Amino acid sequence: MTSSTSVEPPAVSPAGQEEFKDLGFGTEVARSARQRLLNPDGTFNVIRKGLNPFESLSLYHWLLTISWPKFIGFITGVYMAVNALFAFAFLLCGPDALQSTTGSFAGHPFYRAFFFSVDSFATIGYGNIVPIGVAANTLVTIEALLNILGIALATGVVFARFSRPSPKIIFSRNAIVAPYRDKTALEFRIANARSNQLIEVQIQLILTKIEQSGGSTVRRFYDLDLERRRVVFFALSWTVVHPIDSNSPMWGLTHQDLVDSDAEFLILLIGTDETASQTVHSRSSYKWDEVVWGAKFANMFLRNEADGIVGMDLDRIHDIEKVYSR
Repeated sequence: MTSSTSVEPPAVSPAGQEEFKDLGFGTEVARSARQRLLNPDGTFNVIRKGLNPFESLSLYHWLLTISWPKFIGFITGVYMAVNALFAFAFLLCGPDALQSTTGSFAGHPFYRAFFFSVDSFATIGYGNIVPIGVAANTLVTIEALLNILGIALATGVVFARFSRPSPKIIFSRNAIVAPYRDKTALEFRIANARSNQLIEVQIQLILTKIEQSGGSTVRRFYDLDLERRRVVFFALSWTVVHPIDSNSPMWGLTHQDLVDSDAEFLILLIGTDETASQTVHSRSSYKWDEVVWGAKFANMFLRNEADGIVGMDLDRIHDIEKVYSR
């Protein structure tokens, strides 16, 4: 005869319950951070030290995420450095390692070696400068191999940069607390700044603020219910609305309450790029001083009366109008 025992799940303390609501910043950052957690451009305000630069550096990821001017500048710099390195290597092979049939760059051995390296690396092959000897031809062989690998890698990175979807979502400069039906609501406005189409766009809005609990200071996170969390088509703009009712964590709060609690509204957006059929993400946030009370968004829609086509003026996405003072 066997007996069985049941194991009760461990009780979760109130502090542990708060940890489950943490978004991943960690209790220490959440408790002590007084600046914004999430920048308007979606980057995080955290610093990580003590990492091995050789282990933490991802050249491929860095090349995918830097701007195009920086990418072109990096590729140009590497190209010039490699050719300069091979030019010095050809010079070390001796004064007769490279000979010119036309007398090109007579008296300028470095220039001759550098431009010969460029011709070899790009497989141009003018034939006016030729390598002489085993050492010089060995360098040409190595350079030809590096050219094959370099072109393949550069082509792959360029293709990945072009094929990787990157959303450009415009967030209104301010969020507002505006009259909404028979109550008020927290609102902000977004629009797609690119000509591509986004579908199945979902958004999450989280309020984080510092509170006193048991004599200690803690930062808590509250998921705010939205009038609409998802739109199938994102062709124009979208005014995201959180109704402030008795079930809202903002119920009864004033602007001064947001100031005192160092409130921040975190926005997480996810959608599908219709062109590439890939998922895209965007993030932003509003601090308490970026929330305007007693305002409404100005009309940004345009209508062509002749053919009835509806459009919008993106230059007005940030425009707000005061409706009352609070």
